[in-house]
Amino acid sequence: MNKILIVDDDIAVTNHLKVFMMQTERYESTVINDSRKALDALHGEPFDAVLLDMDMPNVSGIDILQAVHDQALDVAVVILTGVGDVELAVRAMKLGAFDYLTKPVDEDTLLKVLDDAIQHKIIRQSISRLPARLSREDLTYGEAFAQFPTQDPALIRCFHEAERMAEGDSCIFIWGERGTYKEMLARAIHSASPRRSGPFVSVDVAAREPGRFAAEFFGQGRDWSGAREEAPGLVEQAAGGTLFLDEIDLLSIPVQVRLLRLIQAGDFYRENSTTAVTADVRIIAASHHDLTQEYYKKMFSRDLLYHLMTNSLRIPSLAERPGDIPLLADYFLKSEAKARGKKIAGFSPELLGLLEQYEFPDNVRELKNIIERAVEEERGEVLTEDSLPPHMRDILTRSLDDKAEGFRPRKLAEIQREHVAKMLTYFNGNREKAAEALGMGEEEIENVLGGATKGS
Repeated sequence: MNKILIVDDDIAVTNHLKVFMMQTERYESTVINDSRKALDALHGEPFDAVLLDMDMPNVSGIDILQAVHDQALDVAVVILTGVGDVELAVRAMKLGAFDYLTKPVDEDTLLKVLDDAIQHKIIRQSISRLPARLSREDLTYGEAFAQFPTQDPALIRCFHEAERMAEGDSCIFIWGERGTYKEMLARAIHSASPRRSGPFVSVDVAAREPGRFAAEFFGQGRDWSGAREEAPGLVEQAAGGTLFLDEIDLLSIPVQVRLLRLIQAGDFYRENSTTAVTADVRIIAASHHDLTQEYYKKMFSRDLLYHLMTNSLRIPSLAERPGDIPLLADYFLKSEAKARGKKIAGFSPELLGLLEQYEFPDNVRELKNIIERAVEEERGEVLTEDSLPPHMRDILTRSLDDKAEGFRPRKLAEIQREHVAKMLTYFNGNREKAAEALGMGEEEIENVLGGATKGS
């Protein structure tokens, strides 16, 4: 049975909470009405969590939280307060509070938050005990991460932390540059979690029309006239499983507020409905931006941000782990050659050298595109520079030349040609998509590249 310390100067509140905790038969509670005794109690015996009021005489809740933070006391803290003060909430979360609830609190919400807080504490303890040197072989669910060929220590540690986080049910935030396969990591977490038998629903916020997003995400309520039936949304499709939100920084503030309620209370409202719908989902969010930077703090709901940052994972870019380039190239080669029924043994030393020198601004996705196009073009048994479409070969050789020569004056047309070629590589040779992204016509692309893409 988990042990809870309740600190509140309001005797009526503490009496109610004590009885409620006893009725759950899951928590054993100790009550303190004099805030001056709180720290002595925390030092005197181990507690799993603290329900802490903010506004108290003698010693305020924020002062107690500050002491818990400074003394590194191993306890999960959930704030209970009668005042909805955003600045105070943000300060409390920065000091390590797991959540911030306003009185009167819904009892189901309180239990969910307590469960998540204690589970998060256990996971963080587990992560802190991870050894300095880790290997893939030590992963319990190694098959879940099998699609990530790597020998990079930072990425392997990321897998271990992800596996520990998968054990709980709290939100997870994944960030890293474009093309680092954040969704693949989210799927790995789902496969390593107790929810693995449930659905995994992926939502690319950037790919959905902003004006329709709320209805698609939360669902549509019945029209008052009866002309339109209820329509479940993506949240309900993910029931019992994991809901992955990519490019979460593009969510509108109203949707962010509704998502926060889903995370905290486990329910939401469909569009044009006043009936709450319960949803058992785990949220994993991702962005290629670091949302803790000041710019994004201003554009993002602070309450939601601190909930997401409770469990945060960063995927290192390919430029930070160049040793993985040969491994990934070989992995993509074997996969694509098998899919196309080709027997290709490997790479020429010259091509492998070009790949290892290139910085891959679009990360693993760009490397995958290059290998796939090379396998598509190759008719022999080894991939060489000639296996690459001309625009891809130009990008790799130009990168090598630039490294050797350093800065040199270049004509604008040359820079434009290189950028168009990179964009074409990004879209895997699809001229239509590249032209749309560049704001050009397909004929203009041909003109800029000087015909280099013909036949590719």
